[in-house]
Amino acid sequence: MLLIVLGIAIAGIGALFVASQVSSGEIQLGGAVVGMGVFGLPALLAIGIGAALLARSRQVAAGDKEQAQLRKILDMVKSKGQVPISELVIDLGSTRKEVQDQIHSLVGMGLFSGYVNWDEGTLYSAEAANLRELERCKHCGGEMSFAGKGILVCKYCGTEYFLS
Repeated sequence: MLLIVLGIAIAGIGALFVASQVSSGEIQLGGAVVGMGVFGLPALLAIGIGAALLARSRQVAAGDKEQAQLRKILDMVKSKGQVPISELVIDLGSTRKEVQDQIHSLVGMGLFSGYVNWDEGTLYSAEAANLRELERCKHCGGEMSFAGKGILVCKYCGTEYFLS
């Protein structure tokens, strides 16, 4: 932004200088054209470089935002074991389609392993997938639920099962 402002300032100062010289009769039209070239070239160069850097910084910021969202998805799934897709949509301020694309992207990069039940709308980590085999509490026979990364808890007696 500073380079763009600097370029505009150089062009403005140059134009004012050349206009004042022409109006006072100190230089002719040919000198004015050369004067505008002397001021215009650095101004255009500064504006062009500034615009290119600004466009590049916006691309980097968009990439950083996407990476932060991917990191957030991984963190949520790893810490909870299972995450409803609707919760990801709300937390990321995104759409279901965008979240689905991000999950596929994570799988494609080899960063996520687990499974998604799209009908149920839940994303499961690999640790949760391994624990899924344990459907009933070995202590009381109660129903199990996910309590965090690699942890299942019996809803009735509170027994916790940990993935080793």
